[in-house]
Amino acid sequence: MIQSAAHTIELSQETAVGPQVHRLLRDRIVRGDLMPGTRISETEVAAEFSVSRQPVREAFIKLAEENLLEIRPQRGTFVRRISMPAVLSAQFVREAVEADIVQALAAAPPAGLLVRLGNLLEQQKAAAENPDPTDFVALDEAFHRQLAEALEQGAAADILEGLKIQMNRVRHLTARQFSRQKVIAQHGAIIEAIRAQDAVQASAVMRTHLREILNDLPAIVAAMPECFDQTTRKPSA
Repeated sequence: MIQSAAHTIELSQETAVGPQVHRLLRDRIVRGDLMPGTRISETEVAAEFSVSRQPVREAFIKLAEENLLEIRPQRGTFVRRISMPAVLSAQFVREAVEADIVQALAAAPPAGLLVRLGNLLEQQKAAAENPDPTDFVALDEAFHRQLAEALEQGAAADILEGLKIQMNRVRHLTARQFSRQKVIAQHGAIIEAIRAQDAVQASAVMRTHLREILNDLPAIVAAMPECFDQTTRKPSA
């Protein structure tokens, strides 16, 4: 169940309510605040946000389309387990795209890029001391987006973001349990490869970095098997 309706959250009156409810619930699921298997109800969410049930219903439908919620008729709505096939597919695509991005950047680093990346790295070092991984993961995301935007590939980053929903759920779990210092060291290695204008090394370091999630997955699945769905769904006819 979600938190008590006694704790209400004010939404902005300047934008549509439904998308705000969708974004807030989506963030909770991705961060692991709402764990797989958690039952949530339209009534409780509507009370929490002080809105009618209609925008909540719309948010639930969209979250179900994103494979984050499962709506079971007559039984309720539940947070879906993390799709392993979706995680692996997202990692495969992300590695191909981001390795090419950093390779191109290392060949001709844009002015100011190394400073911006260095600043993000320092912020991430500070965030690593916080037991709550939210800021650390957000800075990790900012580091990779900075690389895409430096190559004027922000649109590619947007496409990846849509693919990474299930992967991001795993990233929040691993940030709680595995070494954040390894991530920081790998980001530092990416910066140094760009500084050295070594395109081959930059691509190799990025691939190693993005494959880390594959190294972490077996331990996470073994520790929290109830959080994962390892089945491959057949496409509908």
